Amino acid sequence: MAGVQSVEGRDALDHDDGGGASAPKPAVARAYTLTIWGIALGILLQAVATVAWALAIGNAQLFKDGVDWVYDVALYGIAAIVFGRDARIERLAAVAIGAVMAIAGLHTLYDLWDKIARPRPIEVWTLGFAAASAIVIAFLVVGVLWRFRGEDNPVIKATWLSSRNDTISTTGFALVGLAARVAPVRWPEYLFDLVVAGICFQATWAIWRSLRCGVVSEAPQTGLRNKAQTEVAGGL
Repeated sequence: MAGVQSVEGRDALDHDDGGGASAPKPAVARAYTLTIWGIALGILLQAVATVAWALAIGNAQLFKDGVDWVYDVALYGIAAIVFGRDARIERLAAVAIGAVMAIAGLHTLYDLWDKIARPRPIEVWTLGFAAASAIVIAFLVVGVLWRFRGEDNPVIKATWLSSRNDTISTTGFALVGLAARVAPVRWPEYLFDLVVAGICFQATWAIWRSLRCGVVSEAPQTGLRNKAQTEVAGGL
């Protein structure tokens, strides 16, 4: 694969050139590339199937649940396309992923406002299916990405944080949704929306801070390298 080869070729360069983000080992890069493509395509199939079913039965709530998968497809699709190609492109992809997560947080806040302004009837069977499928997929994704959780590469870090968020938010929403069906009040669901939005914004900040630290750490290394080269030239 071209992406894996570029990571292999960049391994020595990053140690010698101060490339900022550390390149993962070739075996890790190869495994991650295959994993992330499988995740992106699998979620896309789930989204298409859910939207098709919603259109067939005319269920607006299920249609929204299907469309919501677009965030996951975007996140993992970006990572699958650009991973390992170039350090600069990887940083841009991590910024894009952080932006997608920020948009997801803003969307969560908007959805919270819409719920308060226009309370929605709960359709047990369709919402139950959507919640169950989301939980299963979230745990499958975080399970296959678990081995990459300690990697420093910004793209890997971004997708791991996203999978972690999905596991927390989808499980929480399923439990809160169940409680909301039996409780006379809706405030627990609203409170959890705020928590999920906060998690999205926290992950965005963590990704961008990691990238900024990488740029800052690159500058002293470049200065030291230029100083050493000047000294050698002066000695000649």
